[in-house]
Amino acid sequence: MNSIVKKQNKQSKRKGRQLDPSALAEVQKLLEDLPRRKELLIEALHLIQDRYHYLSAKHLVALAHELKLSSAEVYEVATFYHHFDVIKESDLNGPDKAPPPPITVRVCDSVTCEMSGAKELSDALKKASLTVPDSGEPVRIQSVPCVGRCQHAPVAVVGKNPVDYASAEIVRQKVEEKAVIPEIPQYTGFDEYRASGGYKLFQECITAKKTPEEVINELKNSGLRGLGGAGFPAGTKWEIVKKFPAPRLLAVNIDEGEPGTFKDRYFLETDPHRFLEGSLIAAWAVGIEEIYLYLRDEYAAGHEILRSEIQKMEGFFKDQLCRIHLRRGAGAYICGEESAMIESIEGKRGIPRLRPPYVAEVGLFGRPTLEHNMETLHWVRDIVEKGAESFSEHGRRGRKGLRAFSVSGRVNKPGVHLAPAGISIRELIDEYCDGMQPGHKFYGYFPGGASGGILPASLGDAPLDFDTLQEYGCFIGSAAVIVFSEKDAARDLALNAMRFFEHESCGQCTPCRSGTSKAIPLMKKDKWDKTLLEELSLTMEDASICGLGQAAPNPLRSVIKYFPQEV
Repeated sequence: MNSIVKKQNKQSKRKGRQLDPSALAEVQKLLEDLPRRKELLIEALHLIQDRYHYLSAKHLVALAHELKLSSAEVYEVATFYHHFDVIKESDLNGPDKAPPPPITVRVCDSVTCEMSGAKELSDALKKASLTVPDSGEPVRIQSVPCVGRCQHAPVAVVGKNPVDYASAEIVRQKVEEKAVIPEIPQYTGFDEYRASGGYKLFQECITAKKTPEEVINELKNSGLRGLGGAGFPAGTKWEIVKKFPAPRLLAVNIDEGEPGTFKDRYFLETDPHRFLEGSLIAAWAVGIEEIYLYLRDEYAAGHEILRSEIQKMEGFFKDQLCRIHLRRGAGAYICGEESAMIESIEGKRGIPRLRPPYVAEVGLFGRPTLEHNMETLHWVRDIVEKGAESFSEHGRRGRKGLRAFSVSGRVNKPGVHLAPAGISIRELIDEYCDGMQPGHKFYGYFPGGASGGILPASLGDAPLDFDTLQEYGCFIGSAAVIVFSEKDAARDLALNAMRFFEHESCGQCTPCRSGTSKAIPLMKKDKWDKTLLEELSLTMEDASICGLGQAAPNPLRSVIKYFPQEV
């Protein structure tokens, strides 16, 4: 009897946070339609964040109970991602840790937006003392990394509603109207897509009018390469994954967080079924059972488009489709790296994996996984329907194929421009972007986003493609081209890029975590210590686990090499 009493007393004095029945009921209501699986932890966190605008400790404990996870595991995942606001009960009365107000305004401070006055916009909004209608609470103003709308710089996001060419007055108006939900752009929906021949190729595949070998060979002959940045031949990747034993999975990467990149969003918001059909064809050709779409959280309109259109597809095709899962990121650039994305889909922190094994063999949930950028799959239907030459016949300077360039900066016509592989930046500016803005003279450019390095105008005739820029210490990556003029300083843009990498480092490896933070004060000095910065760069390049730390030194090295007069 005494042992029973002691055990009960011990249980009543357990350390740690106790389960709050009311919080558990609230979480259970939010998770009403969500299966209780560990992999859905991030989806569950989104549901709580969307409802309450923050994650309280009592809700995290309740969620841990509901998913049968430890509170520590839930907490470490929630605090890893930038879009989750974790608040402890003991912080509720503190001035710095109070729950955020119902409306947050996020101002993009990445390269293109900074060039277009993002800092001035952020300062003006903070001085404006915006308040939430009805409650009178002060609106939270945050500076955030690239939100994927660089052609409309500067950009602010009110709640989930992006504001292009933002000004303090326009943002104030959106706040007063409580316009926090994005407008859904006009796009080619399921019925319209089918009416124009969409899904005909997919049906030919599943009815054996085509063979997997025919489709894979067409891709190989086209020269289509992975368009997320790595550039691995698509057809070859399909062959590799297919050789591993089933069950196999497909993970589609739509987490384009690279500053300057917005092509995937453009395709998603205009013609989403083209990549969806490409995904289904890939799944059929490789023998894949399930498809996972990983979409960056900033693309709220895209999320609604996919949710709605997938439902229509499933209703039409019924049991002809493999299962398609839609997953939201939560504000972590590192999840654009394939293995970090896979970790995130599994409901964990987006920490890159050490390799080997590679994801083709041991990927999502330990299964062989075909991982593709969205744009790569966008081209599958055209290539197979029209033949490999329809794609490979394009190109300049001996290069083959088409590239969707995300162009922003000091040009008259920024946006997504479909141009031949191997085109030069001068040709891209003159032929597709209507030249430089009035009063601006071409001075330099980022050929591949923040991580692709910086090149001067004197190298404006170099072909833009995979494998053509390495000799200059740069790469094309996701073809995010940012053009700047003599009114901009390359050193300031490189510093902006380094701040981005410091903010987005997952912290797993010391060279990246410490290297980015150590570089920033050195780059702020009027005169750079080139020897010390190169030592730091070499360490980051050689010893970082993934591409973030390995590529982070590219902009600063470019400045030292091509813009020495500035440092």
